[in-house]
Amino acid sequence: MDNFTFNEIHQQPAMWRKELQALLAAKAEISAFMHKYLTPDTDIVLTGAGTSAFIGDALLPVMRGMWQNVRSVPTTDLITHSEYLLSKERPLLLVSFARSGNSPESVGAVNLANKLCKNVAHVYITCNKNGKLAQQAAGKDNILLLLLPEETDDKSLAMTSSFSTMLLTCLMLGHIDRLDKDADMIEKTAKNAETVIAEYEEKLKAIGERPFERGVFLGSGALKGIAEECHLKLQELTDGAVVCKFDSFLGFRHGPKAVVNNKSLVAYLMVDDEKVQRYERDLVKQVDANNTPVAQVIVIAGRKPELPGVKADLVVAMPYGPKDTDFYGIVPYVLVGQLLGFYASKAHGLNPDAPSVSGNIHRVVEGVTIYE
Repeated sequence: MDNFTFNEIHQQPAMWRKELQALLAAKAEISAFMHKYLTPDTDIVLTGAGTSAFIGDALLPVMRGMWQNVRSVPTTDLITHSEYLLSKERPLLLVSFARSGNSPESVGAVNLANKLCKNVAHVYITCNKNGKLAQQAAGKDNILLLLLPEETDDKSLAMTSSFSTMLLTCLMLGHIDRLDKDADMIEKTAKNAETVIAEYEEKLKAIGERPFERGVFLGSGALKGIAEECHLKLQELTDGAVVCKFDSFLGFRHGPKAVVNNKSLVAYLMVDDEKVQRYERDLVKQVDANNTPVAQVIVIAGRKPELPGVKADLVVAMPYGPKDTDFYGIVPYVLVGQLLGFYASKAHGLNPDAPSVSGNIHRVVEGVTIYE
């Protein structure tokens, strides 16, 4: 059995440090491009398919503090409804996230935007120098290619280091003019991830090996997008043996909470913000009072939440919080879903590198025809 997934999960802090240095080295070129194409009138669309689309969902709440007129729209929606989702007249900056850069929707969305919009520029954040997107960027003044470290072109089916490094790259892009000042925050973000691995991996392994059938990941704001990615990691790495959902803490009350039973794992991705956490605590207490889930994983950056009486199997506390990491601090939360998925996959007798026994899912999506 190969160990791609294991290695790709564990290499993430090193990849983040490596990508920081790459962006710092190209800072002048990147800054010039962004100042040229990013105007107050520019529509910014964050796009990708599957896990790559979830990057935009996680980024949206924080990127709105950096860029105006930013939206997260999956390529899978742009392909079918581009006329409704893109403006023909307003300038467009399409930020495409793509591990391989070869999926039909990734290439198709770019082509559609070029045909539909009068004034379009692109940022390609991709992990594969030989992918169609990367190759397409050569010699184009209106395309900024941000090619990630070669190791992030994950060989396993599940995206792990590709997801987190593309996510972090866009956060750094939003602060490109002051990136050197952010280096300490990014280093502390990497150390948070190393803490999750060093101090909590064995405990997450024990929980991942339990016989649960459902997984729920909850997060507020940007962490809802991280919860979205976590839910997919656990579901695809177990080949659907564990069916998963994600939601916000408040949204979960409105019907989806019915999914929780005594065969469920519930993971709470909690923010270190008292104004938000008071709502999160109320939901955790309510679920705990009404159910006996197999496992509850509570994640908090910087300090443990006050949850008197709640029976938690594991509380993951990272050493650096928002004052130390700012918005970069959302990235290490994804390790909880990745590690749970990896060990649950092995517990189900699957190869985490290629867990789809049915063949329903592939590393690069297959069977998609892009029509004119």
